[in-house]
Amino acid sequence: MNKQEMSDVLAKYNIKSPLTGNDLTEPIEFNLMFATQIGPTGLVKGFLRPETAQGIFVNFKRLLEFNQGKLPFAVAQIGNSFRNEISPRSGLIRVREFTMAEIEHFCDPNQKNHPKFESIADTRLTLYSACNQMDGKSAQQISIGEAVRNNLVANETLGYYMTRIHQFLLTIGIKPECLRFRQHMNNEMAHYACDCWDAECLTSYGWVECVGCADRSAYDLANIHKPLAYDWWQRNDAKTITDALSKLSINDVNDVEQTLKDKQEFILNLENGSEFKLTPEIISVKHSTKTVHVEDITPSVIEPSFGIGRIMYALLEQNFQCREGDEQRCYFTLPSVVAPLKCSILPLSNNAEFNPFIRQLSTALTKAELSHKVDDSSGSIGRRYARTDEIAIPFGITVDFDTLKEPHTVTLRDRDSLKQVRLGIDEVIDVVKTSLSEELSGLKYLKIPRI
Repeated sequence: MNKQEMSDVLAKYNIKSPLTGNDLTEPIEFNLMFATQIGPTGLVKGFLRPETAQGIFVNFKRLLEFNQGKLPFAVAQIGNSFRNEISPRSGLIRVREFTMAEIEHFCDPNQKNHPKFESIADTRLTLYSACNQMDGKSAQQISIGEAVRNNLVANETLGYYMTRIHQFLLTIGIKPECLRFRQHMNNEMAHYACDCWDAECLTSYGWVECVGCADRSAYDLANIHKPLAYDWWQRNDAKTITDALSKLSINDVNDVEQTLKDKQEFILNLENGSEFKLTPEIISVKHSTKTVHVEDITPSVIEPSFGIGRIMYALLEQNFQCREGDEQRCYFTLPSVVAPLKCSILPLSNNAEFNPFIRQLSTALTKAELSHKVDDSSGSIGRRYARTDEIAIPFGITVDFDTLKEPHTVTLRDRDSLKQVRLGIDEVIDVVKTSLSEELSGLKYLKIPRI
């Protein structure tokens, strides 16, 4: 609709503001891109990028050279993007400046299969198709292999990236029941896309789009670059023919052959208007099979686009918990793979005899490449446990007076289950590292009684 058509609809149905019931203003044109001024005079107008992808498309020719001229290949990029949002709100959900991470996977438009698709074909995703949305049905769980076979998902490469997005979000801590893929309907599909699915996370604001995965077809490169001369078949030597004769169609070549047989000559009209007489001594027509050397194609692009701020918001909200029976004790259940600190060292008191053991543990954690902090501040051990839980530290190692005795032992505490076990100071680091790497608490498997 144009402005007048939209205005007529508002007037016809007497549409009001949904929250206050106030009258609406006349529709106005609105640019979602941020305008800016370039140069010392400010006379040159520019725009801040609304997505990071365009820099990749502009540099496609060089990127192709980096990949030795072969398709398919993928390029990843992360950076800031800017949208002239009408009303920023909802924390990190709607902002004007945000961080995006995008992958551009370039492939032959006629071959969008993926070599690794079979390895993930049985993965089940929650898909909310456009048809289900139109029919008022709920989302359904289906394997990505079946979705591609039924043409619910356009192609293997798109399905492969949707599955990898699914695996990534679950790994960092998004809950499976709070994750789905919603297909864009025809009235919301981007002008450049032929199929698009949004990974949506359930938050207090409802289902929020966190990752978009689109088949952008060849729209971008077609508007930036000329068609790519892509070596498709192996080159074979072929007989060089003149430019004029090479432009003749098959029917024209047959006419040349027949005329030479009948009249022993053929008059070839050249582009400059002159004529050239061909005789059987100069030219002969031979029928042969020729292997095509080059095919001109414009690659298609499959694009997963991650909104980092929205993912962070959904991750923090879904992993925010309160201790049962004590709503004042809050903590984050972030998986260790994204927890900023993996372990804390908590001396029971400021006793100077604890210092050698604290240094030994800190050195061992550093050597094991495990980020950690030493909390030797004042306050009870319970209060310090709660403080480390608030910043999602999975494990806590407590140095107490039993540590001073032979054999030297420490207490290892799990953030989520609150289980504690007594371990030797030389083995506790290996237990922590193994538990973190396997994303297991580890404590419930230890044959050591809880203290």
